[in-house]
Amino acid sequence: MRGRTDWPLVRLEGFRLSSSRPLIHLAMLPTTKTISAEIRRTIHKVGARAISSVVPKSDIDLKDFKVENEPVLGYLPGSKEREELQSALNSLVDVTEDIPIIIGGKEYRTEHVQYQVMPHDHQKKVAKFYWATPELINKAIDTSLKAKVEWENVPIDEKIDMFRKVSDDMSTKYRAMLNATTMLGQAKTVIQAEIDSSAELIDFFRFNTYFAKELHSYQPISEDPSQTLNLMRYRALEGFIASVTPFNFTAIAGNLAYTPAVMGNVTLWKPSDTAILSNYLIYKIFKEAGFPDGVVNFLPSDGPVFGKTVTAHPELAAINFTGSVPTFQWLWKAVGNNIEKYHGFPKLVGECGGKNYHFVHPTAEVETVVSSTIRSAFEYQGQKCSACSRVYIPESLWPQIKEGLIETHKTLKVGPVTEFDTFMSAVIDRKSFDRVSGYIEHAKNSPNCEIVAGGTYDDSVGFYVQPTIVQTNTPTDKTFTEEIFGPLVSIYVYPDQDAMKTVESIGTHTPYALTGAIYCHDQEFANRAAVILRGTAGNFYVNDKSTGSVVGQQPFGGARLSGTNDKAGGPHYMLKWASAQSIKQTFVPLKDVGYPYMKI
Repeated sequence: MRGRTDWPLVRLEGFRLSSSRPLIHLAMLPTTKTISAEIRRTIHKVGARAISSVVPKSDIDLKDFKVENEPVLGYLPGSKEREELQSALNSLVDVTEDIPIIIGGKEYRTEHVQYQVMPHDHQKKVAKFYWATPELINKAIDTSLKAKVEWENVPIDEKIDMFRKVSDDMSTKYRAMLNATTMLGQAKTVIQAEIDSSAELIDFFRFNTYFAKELHSYQPISEDPSQTLNLMRYRALEGFIASVTPFNFTAIAGNLAYTPAVMGNVTLWKPSDTAILSNYLIYKIFKEAGFPDGVVNFLPSDGPVFGKTVTAHPELAAINFTGSVPTFQWLWKAVGNNIEKYHGFPKLVGECGGKNYHFVHPTAEVETVVSSTIRSAFEYQGQKCSACSRVYIPESLWPQIKEGLIETHKTLKVGPVTEFDTFMSAVIDRKSFDRVSGYIEHAKNSPNCEIVAGGTYDDSVGFYVQPTIVQTNTPTDKTFTEEIFGPLVSIYVYPDQDAMKTVESIGTHTPYALTGAIYCHDQEFANRAAVILRGTAGNFYVNDKSTGSVVGQQPFGGARLSGTNDKAGGPHYMLKWASAQSIKQTFVPLKDVGYPYMKI
């Protein structure tokens, strides 16, 4: 940073203050308000040749508004929302929607035809779609960059207004259909769809626009704006963003594809093959709201084809990713291999899942441990990035907790999502079914493991895996260390006297650090454990389950192999999609190269 130059304070001919007001200094202004309006009202004229601020008011002075989390509806029998959801489900259950590739608002279809099936009834196809070729992906890049010229010049207030309108529409007329497409296509129960494809999706757009507005509320110090005015504005990234989205959260897909556009960016959206139906609905909702063609391009693709094409392009600005560690590592390596081709240095933002833990202290409340672990491990079939998949339980509590887990397990209904009393449904696809059933077979055959509950699976109708509880006698067993991403939780029972030693070992058992929870009513122990476990989880819970983060309340993300910890749902996320520019504008002529102290 360069040294500060202090201008001599002189009275300038032609300069006057509006309404005889004194000069405005930063300390006089509320810290949460943009200072640009005050500065503009202050400076009328500085000499005959002076010009006003080169930064348009629309770049820095945004309308104020407040946001709240979207309520989660109850879907009780006879409720309006339940009737609307049932109607939406009925309208989709026997339909196979034809979903095109969309580039610049135009539809394309290729010979690479794919189908999305209902996981709980895999003979039923909910969508027919097409993989984009490298030529179409490159066409989408060119189209997006052309659309960016106009889009980044749209005042951010107008962009925010558009996103807020979309959020309101999703909250009302599209809510039932968003939930229905997520339920049928991704096998989510009513509540799991509601908290995802309604509440969280809406929260992402409302809070991200709020955070963008708040980002603009800071302006740098202008010690005397009548002489020197300092401003900060936020530009779009230079180039295009490749958004690669997962199957397990409709909300994450919408967030990764559209949120960067708030800051003026354009994206190529590669949706998951197993979430095409709900993701296409999001695209259509934005289209119907007047979102410009080409800003977000919808590109179902074979993963390697998409990855190779976007990472080879010189104008790649960023990759916005949620998915597996191997895929993100491949993308990172591809960017590194192409680094000399790029016009800049692409940003890589990624969330990759984890091997999330519950640590139970001897002072823990047993019922809470049982209920929280069942929910965290088995809701949405254990396919949440944050799902609990390893539990540390003291010997003194294990008999009670084991009994509670077994009895609760007996109450869990596994079945179609269309039956509203279903607790969990099928895993997402054949690949997932084979992977999870492979771990179950390992547990059955390993001398280190015992099946406590569950342990069966059946793919005759849907990809059903029963919720499975495994007890292992070593925390190094692969059920305890490897990410399974399915309805299997592994339990290690430790001697009570080794509680702190066990806490110290948690971070060594896996390479992940996404979420974790401790159940403890010993304040001194909890304080020490929180320090030791600081690096083991990006989202850390005390006497609560490892799942269930809410936008604006628990910004989400983890480090190590769990990702880049950029905290989606928090105030810092929007900076990832902005390129800041500092502007210093001087209104006082510089007529001498010397400094006052040089004069004798």
